[in-house]
Amino acid sequence: MTGLRYVYAICRPFPAALSAELTGVAGAPARQVLHEDLVAVVGTVPEKDFAVEPLRGRLRDPEWVGETALAHECVVDALTTVTSPLPVRLATVLRDDAAVRLMMQEGHDRFVRALDRIDGRVEWRVRIYAETGGPAAFEGAGPDLAGFSGATAEGRVPANAEEYARQLHDDLSRRAEGACLHPPRNVELSGKSGTNVLDAAYLVPRMKSEEFVERVRRAQHEESGLRVEFTGPWAAYAFTGESTFAGELAWPACDTTVHHV
Repeated sequence: MTGLRYVYAICRPFPAALSAELTGVAGAPARQVLHEDLVAVVGTVPEKDFAVEPLRGRLRDPEWVGETALAHECVVDALTTVTSPLPVRLATVLRDDAAVRLMMQEGHDRFVRALDRIDGRVEWRVRIYAETGGPAAFEGAGPDLAGFSGATAEGRVPANAEEYARQLHDDLSRRAEGACLHPPRNVELSGKSGTNVLDAAYLVPRMKSEEFVERVRRAQHEESGLRVEFTGPWAAYAFTGESTFAGELAWPACDTTVHHV
């Protein structure tokens, strides 16, 4: 099969067949590449667009990156309905099926450890926004709050915001098997109003997701001046590495990798 291999995720073998209508990056249908007890879900993409040099150029185009990320996520989301996929970083492109199998062979133990951790689990993302007042620093915000609240840069937030965010995060963490704090969102870039005082991901067993979601929904009505938003269930993007650092993927690089961003 000519063309390069765009890799979406690593999974354990699953019985459900991928829909012939499931297409991803470059409009290519997704398919499985089996190696021992692992499966890679890939698509075949044209070398003229995805070899090293042309891909580098395309990665400087925000519109193309956005479209590619959406197509990538669509395939991973479809996999989440039938298995617990281990998403691979955006724009991971290998030479051919043999290179895909080599990646699974060389990274086998890491992949298996990560799959063990996320098996039967999904990711929920929770964000809290506080309506801000005038341009004043958040009272009590110190170095220990770095990465937890964005309040210091965007104005005064309700005095209860930081403490409520901590309490809710602690409560949700107890209901999850893993939790990961993300840096505050830039509301100007995201188009949201207010100040982002919590942005966190939680790894939750599928069977306990209903209970988890119910707790978040209660939180949406508990504090005035605060807005609680949540999304999911997603594949466990924030929990795919050997640590739970958000977005960090540390799979071993293969000599046959064309590009791995």
